[in-house]
Amino acid sequence: MKQYQVGVVGATGMVGQRFVSLLENHPWFRVAVLAASPRSAGKTYEEAVGSRWAMSTSMPEAVKKMVVLDASDVKAVASKVDFIFCAVDMKKDEIKALEEAYAKAECPVISNNSAHRMTPDVPMIIPEVNPGHAEVIPYQRARLGTKRGFIAVKSNCSLQSYVPALHPLMADYGVTKTLVCTYQAISGAGKTFERWPEMVDNVIPYIGGEEEKSEREPLKIWGSVTDGVIVPVARPSITAQCLRVACSDGHMAAVFVSFDKKPSIDEIKEEWASFAGEPQKLDLPSAPKQFLRYFEEPDRPQTRLDRNLENGMAVSIGRLREDTQYDYKFVCLSHNTLRGAAGGGVLLAELLAAKGYFD
Repeated sequence: MKQYQVGVVGATGMVGQRFVSLLENHPWFRVAVLAASPRSAGKTYEEAVGSRWAMSTSMPEAVKKMVVLDASDVKAVASKVDFIFCAVDMKKDEIKALEEAYAKAECPVISNNSAHRMTPDVPMIIPEVNPGHAEVIPYQRARLGTKRGFIAVKSNCSLQSYVPALHPLMADYGVTKTLVCTYQAISGAGKTFERWPEMVDNVIPYIGGEEEKSEREPLKIWGSVTDGVIVPVARPSITAQCLRVACSDGHMAAVFVSFDKKPSIDEIKEEWASFAGEPQKLDLPSAPKQFLRYFEEPDRPQTRLDRNLENGMAVSIGRLREDTQYDYKFVCLSHNTLRGAAGGGVLLAELLAAKGYFD
């Protein structure tokens, strides 16, 4: 695989920092440009981030003295890279305009933002679940008038636990309805306890926009490419409630699910244990060897689900049991800034690189 020169746009924020840390020593991708808001432009990355470095590992030496560019200077950034990761903190309309400007400058965009998730010809890809949605990219390029440029997005970070867990069960058993309660860490809001002390020992029972995303985005992810756009599926019906909890990282979901053809508990466990998506088959650098891992729980002490499973790129599942109102219920956990955000973005970029979309 060739080496790609990449840019991180929104590099000073928490997800941008995660991109920077994950790309250190990546075998395919080399960080060539860091870009952020005008207040950071012209400073070294070390100066621009200052005391706000939120990763558990140190800032990579290779980027400390790199001068941050203005993210709005699309031509300057695009001229130095093969594609960008975009994780900016702006109004939705501004993000849409910025990402389209990069695409029209013939710079592909791997977006961590929500602005284009429901744009019909923009693929929203969980690499193990719907890699085929990349097929819509030529249609998007035709709309934008580009040869190389396009936008591909990640889904909401809370979906990265329960959508993969449901996906292997859909073809044979037909998921009809699901109720999901998500318990989302503060890093999902770009915060640490030092910067958000009021979250210590606290729970916030509402996250603006999260429930709508959790109910709508899976239907697009499970949709199909038809006549140059992605057409969402009509079911399962999804009801979601999303809470912010006093945890640093990791989004947990409590899932209740019903089927057309109810599987046995052993059949569900076997589907999870044997599931492998395209990243596993292609042996992509960031792909977990086993994506879905079920943990049996003894009565005491209960097995602790692991948000850091497979370097934070796998989903851990537990407490599968029958339910009185639905067929089954279970809990699942994924790392939101690794699998759910930057790590998932890097894996998506690896998938598209392997398929030649950056060439």
